[in-house]
Amino acid sequence: MSAGTYAPRPGAAPLGRMIGAQTALETRMLLRNGEQLLLTVIIPSLLLVLFSTVDIIDTGRGKSVDFLAPGILALAVMSTAFTGQAIATGFERRYGVLKRLGASPLPRWALMTSKTLAVLVTEVLQVVLLTVIAFALGWSPHGNPFAVLLLLVLGTAAFSGLGLLMAGTLKAEATLAAANLVFLLLLVAGGVIVPMDKFPGGVRSVLDLLPISALSGGLRDVLQDGASMPWGNLAILAVWAVLGLGSAAKFFRWE
Repeated sequence: MSAGTYAPRPGAAPLGRMIGAQTALETRMLLRNGEQLLLTVIIPSLLLVLFSTVDIIDTGRGKSVDFLAPGILALAVMSTAFTGQAIATGFERRYGVLKRLGASPLPRWALMTSKTLAVLVTEVLQVVLLTVIAFALGWSPHGNPFAVLLLLVLGTAAFSGLGLLMAGTLKAEATLAAANLVFLLLLVAGGVIVPMDKFPGGVRSVLDLLPISALSGGLRDVLQDGASMPWGNLAILAVWAVLGLGSAAKFFRWE
């Protein structure tokens, strides 16, 4: 029997197929995890409904949902790209999953690409769900769709880099605690549900430089105020993306 008669032929699958398969697996793992669903779907949806229907925080002029919807979209990006990815990747690293996958035919850069694509797929589902809820609550957005897309992509890159950096340098338990703590702190201080003008001037100048503030502020400038392209917020997100992804690539430990 000749070697050519074996089916399937031994060897690695094409790179594109491997990335596609790993992306599908990573997406299913994200959506099946109860804690991930709490962070990515339930909490943002509840916050949007609660603060849009109950007059708890003064959101300024206009309807509350017009202010809150862009901030909740930013929170959804952070919950998936940063908090969820950091926790999941941290425990995969602890249990040796990353080490074993790193020894497979799938290149390590392709594995990280698959994780990023899974995050993007999850975010699309989040954006669709939150948009439907916001429209049901009376949201009336306007602005440049391309600017919104650019903000979401850069925000994803920034938070993904920071999440991978945390997961690749801290122990899994420390990552779990730190990621959830950062999520709560930025929920309050990142312009998601509390307007930035509620903070003192000096504090606000620092908070404005955070990626969540740049993302929520940029989305609000476009979707609520009709800005064409929030270049300042885009620049802040681009800097965080470069720093985060660059640091993650340099310092990430697979074991």
